[in-house]
Amino acid sequence: MGITKTEHYTKSQNETAILLKAIAHPARVAIIEYLITTNTCICNDIVNHLPLSQATVSQHLRELKNADIIQGTIEGKAINYCINKKTIQKLEIYFKEIFNATAILENNCCGN
Repeated sequence: MGITKTEHYTKSQNETAILLKAIAHPARVAIIEYLITTNTCICNDIVNHLPLSQATVSQHLRELKNADIIQGTIEGKAINYCINKKTIQKLEIYFKEIFNATAILENNCCGN
């Protein structure tokens, strides 16, 4: 695959791409869903919930944290993770814009 050339896209398009790339893995989707149901938890809780090693879960948590989708606070030797609501709201706005735009399209696109 070639160079993305991110400078050709808007800041918003680049930010959205980073977020979507970060969640584009089933383990990360599972982590997000788990954090939504538990509100906050430590890495070991997630390891016990998923069929993955602790090291693999940590890698996925790092990707989600780098994209600011989750946050972590240190308590003793443990890190409590939770969803970053501001980032999730950005995704919500993005998808609402897509849904609203497609709702007004005529149903004759590509023969549909």
